[in-house]
Amino acid sequence: MNLENKKILAFIAALISLLLASCKNSGSKPLIIWTDNAEIVSYVELFNATHENINAFAVYKDEAARSLPSAKDELTPDLVIGSWLKNSTTRKYFQPLDYLFQEKSLNRTLFYKQLLEYGQINDKQYLIPISFNLPAMVFSKKNESFVESEHFLNLEQIRTFSAAFNKKNKNGTYTAMGYAPSWDADFMYLVTKLFGAAYHEKGTSFIWNEKAMETSISEMRQWTIARNSSTSAEQNFQFRYLYMPGYKQVATTRCLFSYTTSDKLFTLTDAQITDLSFRWIEQDNKIPVEDNILTIGLYKKSEHSAQAEEFISWFMKIETQQLLIERTESMKLDTVNFGIAGGFSTLREVNEKFYPAFYRHLLGNMPPEQFIILPNILPYRWNSLKSNVIIPYLKDSTKTENSGAVQSLEERIAEWTKQFY
Repeated sequence: MNLENKKILAFIAALISLLLASCKNSGSKPLIIWTDNAEIVSYVELFNATHENINAFAVYKDEAARSLPSAKDELTPDLVIGSWLKNSTTRKYFQPLDYLFQEKSLNRTLFYKQLLEYGQINDKQYLIPISFNLPAMVFSKKNESFVESEHFLNLEQIRTFSAAFNKKNKNGTYTAMGYAPSWDADFMYLVTKLFGAAYHEKGTSFIWNEKAMETSISEMRQWTIARNSSTSAEQNFQFRYLYMPGYKQVATTRCLFSYTTSDKLFTLTDAQITDLSFRWIEQDNKIPVEDNILTIGLYKKSEHSAQAEEFISWFMKIETQQLLIERTESMKLDTVNFGIAGGFSTLREVNEKFYPAFYRHLLGNMPPEQFIILPNILPYRWNSLKSNVIIPYLKDSTKTENSGAVQSLEERIAEWTKQFY
């Protein structure tokens, strides 16, 4: 979401807060939903239209996890819908929801098993995952002859197919380059996950698998040296030829692949996606889910828990999610929003039965449930840690021209902590 949209939503949230304050003073009891996902506002509208006795309000919070607990001068939320709600800083604000399954308001068998388990803390269901996204490589259909695999690509295949695409002129300058790790910092981060970096919360910071990190960096450096000559060659090529969005890059004769995620891929227009193909990125039959899984939790100090339970039960029904997807399509929002709240649904049948009808590239192309792996618990400021600590470290460490000592992750974490705490 861009800055301008965030400002608009923040302004709307302020107006809603004033409205809610007046409602509170007049004795009404609205269901308060905090969220950092703009699509939830539309879902709340539909909920209100179909529930005469419950009046829900969505209050936009730029980062819902960082807004907890509620301040004294604001209305207490009943539900919180956002990412990064599971960590030690935020999870203490929620109450278990196991009784919703025991009372059969929710059905465990409808969920992806591992995604539902992601919402558990000490074997209790504190959070209900709503949506998730997966990593993919996009390429032009005219270049499918280079991609000798169906549905999935592992790192070695990406390297091999990319190298076969490479071309140089008589001066030894690249005129085509299949793919390069240094083109996308998020791809470099994905590589570390595929090799088992296993990032995990520790206090306000994190720990990781050092050996896996070293392997990841070594593999990316060797990829660059063996296939693309140097990091400078990769970045010079990118600067010269790849200045347009990824879907346009692969439409040229210059590169083979562009890295993306499902939420970005399936919000392309029909004209943008029609000549594209894609493969899910996997390693050893494992596809890592993007870190920012959207979850819903019942706030411990909720004043309207019965209404909150009704919203959760309504929202996590297959029939409701079918209706939400159809509503998005009818309102022509499918090129702005993907699926359920910007991702795949955590209800397996919704993805398999309804998504292909609206996202034709998914027909016969949903990854098996057993391939999907979840991230560990991550601190609620993970976006900041990733952007300011991990990504700069990966860029410095994988740069082939950098033969000297690189500032360690520990040193970068210490600097980040001084700056942000």
